[in-house]
Amino acid sequence: MTSLLTAKELQAILQVDRSTIYRMAETGRLPAVKVGRQWRFPSEQISNWLGAQTATPSQTPELGTLIQSVDGSLAGLLPREYVDDMAELLGQLLGVMVVVTDMDGRPISEAANPCGLFEAINQTDDAVARCVVSWKRLADGVDLQPRFLPSHMGLLCARSFVRVGSELKGMVLVGGIAPDVWPPAADELETIAEDFGVSPDLVKSHVHDVYRLDETSRRKVLSYLPRMAQMLSQIAGERTKHLAKLDAIATLAGAVMPTKENQ
Repeated sequence: MTSLLTAKELQAILQVDRSTIYRMAETGRLPAVKVGRQWRFPSEQISNWLGAQTATPSQTPELGTLIQSVDGSLAGLLPREYVDDMAELLGQLLGVMVVVTDMDGRPISEAANPCGLFEAINQTDDAVARCVVSWKRLADGVDLQPRFLPSHMGLLCARSFVRVGSELKGMVLVGGIAPDVWPPAADELETIAEDFGVSPDLVKSHVHDVYRLDETSRRKVLSYLPRMAQMLSQIAGERTKHLAKLDAIATLAGAVMPTKENQ
């Protein structure tokens, strides 16, 4: 036997006006049945309806599966394909490399639009791990405003934080940008090669495969960086709210489910 929610109970879950719920019920946009003069809402159908709001038309996830698949991390809250597409678009528009990471510096997107030097020397697990350590240092910085800083490769990078509520969950990073003085001296190139476990000749052959931005372009990058971070923050925040509603539906449905004695 399916339990029925009242309009008041559904309002607490959806956080919308009661009149909106009634209008959606009247027009058939919300699963509902009329009991006398009162609207009631089958909890199981409401759960499926809420799940369909984030599912593709061909695949509606089960409520419990959808909730359990998200662990509260930024990677769990942001669909990977969306993050990759946004990073690629921003990288192409600004002419820089873009990557989204968690607060431990671990990437949750592909490195979009990477420069040739980055691609050349990041071919081993050790090299990637070094990048993660460097990105983690950026996360630990106390300055909330994005600004360019030298990376472990000697190139410039900047970051802007992704928030969910009041909590910092990750970063949008841009990099692959040559500083004003580039390329480095021969001994510095050898140090970079040693750090990444590649040959000095490889580094030297790709040392000019970097992005060169004038001051105007750098300011443009710093102005767009927080915008992408804010967009990701909004997506993650809305997904958090939506999953909380699904969780509330599941909890409420379980609480009002009739026992065998009452069936």
